[in-house]
Amino acid sequence: MAGRRRAPRSAVVVLVLLLVSLVACGGGAAGDGGKADLQRVLDRRATAVLDRDRAAFVATGAPGWFENVRGIPLHSWSYRVTALHRGADRVTADAELRYEVEGYDNAPVTVGRTLTLTRDPDGDWYVLSDAPAKKSAEQLWDQGSVTAVRGKRSLVLGVGQTSELLHGYADLADAAVPAVSGAWGTDWARHVVVLVPKSLEGMAGLLGSPASQYRGIAAVTTGEVGGPPTAPADRIIVNPDAYGVLGTLGKQVVLTHETTHVATRAHTTAATPLWLSEGYADWIGYLGTGRTAAQAAPELARAVADGREPTELPTDKDFGFSGDATKLAQAYEGGWLACRMIAGRWGEKRLGEFYRAVGDHRTRAGSVEGALKQVLGTTPEKFTAQWREYLRDELG
Repeated sequence: MAGRRRAPRSAVVVLVLLLVSLVACGGGAAGDGGKADLQRVLDRRATAVLDRDRAAFVATGAPGWFENVRGIPLHSWSYRVTALHRGADRVTADAELRYEVEGYDNAPVTVGRTLTLTRDPDGDWYVLSDAPAKKSAEQLWDQGSVTAVRGKRSLVLGVGQTSELLHGYADLADAAVPAVSGAWGTDWARHVVVLVPKSLEGMAGLLGSPASQYRGIAAVTTGEVGGPPTAPADRIIVNPDAYGVLGTLGKQVVLTHETTHVATRAHTTAATPLWLSEGYADWIGYLGTGRTAAQAAPELARAVADGREPTELPTDKDFGFSGDATKLAQAYEGGWLACRMIAGRWGEKRLGEFYRAVGDHRTRAGSVEGALKQVLGTTPEKFTAQWREYLRDELG
């Protein structure tokens, strides 16, 4: 055995202890066993949420937001532990929460959660906290007790809002659904979920972004662009601060606009420019309101009057919420007038066909050009020139 030395007995003991320590900290079988134990606790916790069983929920951990979520009509709720991080006296678990709202979600919504757990006196795992993961948005129940109001075609979930106010949202959403179906068609769910947080900050929390990005924005819609029929339902998230100062007509236009995004989601893809998706939503939003071009596009009207009419259709960058408010308004108005022009010159049916043709293209490159040729029989250069002339005629 020349050339090999047996390690000293003390070194072997140290090595064994080190390996034991590493296994206990999450690597190997001990870590897997701990993960399985935690999963069983979270399974019981999920069942308690669905059963509205507070005693069973508290048996798995602190009450936390349990009362906040009780008003939401849930079809499913489950956790999947993805990682463990052990500390001196507690464990932090990364998990995926999957849940469905009864009657509205075709597939589970998946969000990241971080749970902190410890051992109770009997040695069982006990949940100390359950909160959004670091890079995940808040859920409405994280912000307070959720009140649910059902409309004929809508579900409105609110925090810090009166029942009367939430019923008002439901009435407007109920009116928006048939208005959108009348223009777009009925190949969509034909119902919407509206989330109404307490404030602008609450809206920003639901979107996982700074509040400054949404100041002055009345509502946004979240969802999976180009999603299949099994994609989770979209959520219309309202900024109550900006929405609340609108008149009845403005509120209806906003909810109809956002409902259009829900209806068109399957045909809205990375190939769809924002001037089309936002312009089309505004086009449906303003249908039947009697608003003239100058009334609905005041910023562009001023630009045209001052000889500062745009030379090209709005770019995606022009729709940035954190940029110039005037430029943002002009981008929306420009997109709306482009869709209004298509509906007026080629017909409303052709406008819908154009929207679908653009979204069904595999990539952004060539999507508009191809649809202009295929559906409208024109070119980007001719279309832009017609649009500029249309601005002068309608706003001059």
